[in-house]
Amino acid sequence: MELDNAVKFLQGKTILITGATGFLAKVFIEKILRLQPNVNKLYLLVRASNNKSATQRLYDEIISTELFKILRNNWGSKFDALISSRVKAVAGDISFENLGLNDSELREEMRKKIQIIVNVAASTNFGERYDDALGINTFGALNVLNFGKKCDEVKLFLHVSTAYVCGEETGIILEKGENLKRRNNINIFEEKRLAEEQLSQLQNQCIPDTAITSSMKEFGLERAKMNGWPNTYVFTKAMGEMLLEKFKGDLPLVIIRPTIIASTYKQPFPGWIEGVRTMDVVLVNYGKGKLTCFPGNLNSALDVIPVDMVVNAMVVAMEVHYAQHQYSCETIYHVGSSSKNPLKLSDLRNLVHYYFTKNPWIDTNGQKVEVGKLIVVSTINRFFLYMKIKYVLPLKRLQRVAEERGIDLAEFNFDSRSIDWEDYIMNSHIPGLLNQGLL
Repeated sequence: MELDNAVKFLQGKTILITGATGFLAKVFIEKILRLQPNVNKLYLLVRASNNKSATQRLYDEIISTELFKILRNNWGSKFDALISSRVKAVAGDISFENLGLNDSELREEMRKKIQIIVNVAASTNFGERYDDALGINTFGALNVLNFGKKCDEVKLFLHVSTAYVCGEETGIILEKGENLKRRNNINIFEEKRLAEEQLSQLQNQCIPDTAITSSMKEFGLERAKMNGWPNTYVFTKAMGEMLLEKFKGDLPLVIIRPTIIASTYKQPFPGWIEGVRTMDVVLVNYGKGKLTCFPGNLNSALDVIPVDMVVNAMVVAMEVHYAQHQYSCETIYHVGSSSKNPLKLSDLRNLVHYYFTKNPWIDTNGQKVEVGKLIVVSTINRFFLYMKIKYVLPLKRLQRVAEERGIDLAEFNFDSRSIDWEDYIMNSHIPGLLNQGLL
């Protein structure tokens, strides 16, 4: 029945979707077109210099992906007509007022027709530059909200956040209005001023752009940890939520907080993913034989949720709250797996070991890579012990064998403690550059 309601609900609707080229947004777009091709219009906000370039990105980065193969096969020769009639790519940027929409006619068209706004745009880099993360995750969310409040027909603002806006608190955290501000009563506009001040100081020093980027990343992590969040991403997403709650006015607000988003479970087909995502760094490096040890607790739950389940929750939430017309209301949904069907680290370890044992990765030389069971260490002391046994002791044994065999240690020296940096830089390294004609 919920599916029938959702299908009927989407018919004739006009929806603005930000962050359209992102992983989650693509699955959301495909779902709507497959579920209800009679949706009126999907406006997709895409970073581009103009609408022509935005349309090119629509076809190159969204429509042409494997994700749309089911929809493409179902519609055959009529697929392009479906896309051109139901989807419109719009050049814009949520970091700017009015979403950077320079085409005034199109902007007014959107303001008159849009009924639902879905804000998926985000910088998900944990260590993003602080100014960029604030511009997208915090004040970008506010810019989208302000645009939505100017739309004549808008009935719902759906914002995709993250379950980890809670910061580093443990235990059960009750959902209360001021919960995110729990410790320091964060002044978000002051954070913006600090970021701008830091950037200005760096630019005045005339240092390379790479150094500015590195410094702004460090500044973001510093501000996040100072305020009780582990990284810049979740800190700026938390502040984005705070601004939405404060300035939403009469616009109904629904916040979706997914946990770790993984590949599709069933729809449109199993296993579609784009790029190496959060936990996939571990899986890929383990399969390639590069990762043998990992810090963690085998009994811990990895709160993973397939992307199509997140999208399903988004669609149902839209249908439920659009129909209720509860103005001034704010509803938050957590979309995860750990409370009902947890995937423990021990389970994942066993599963990946079984998979790569049966299906070993083939390296560039055509050789099968054999993997052992991933070693998981639960304390820092055990981690240091593992590192000592695995690396320090073998190196010491190598040094002892060399001494016993009378091998000239100067020829095989790898002890960095022996380096005299002044002598090396002044008398070896720089003269070497001069000899090569590099200076």
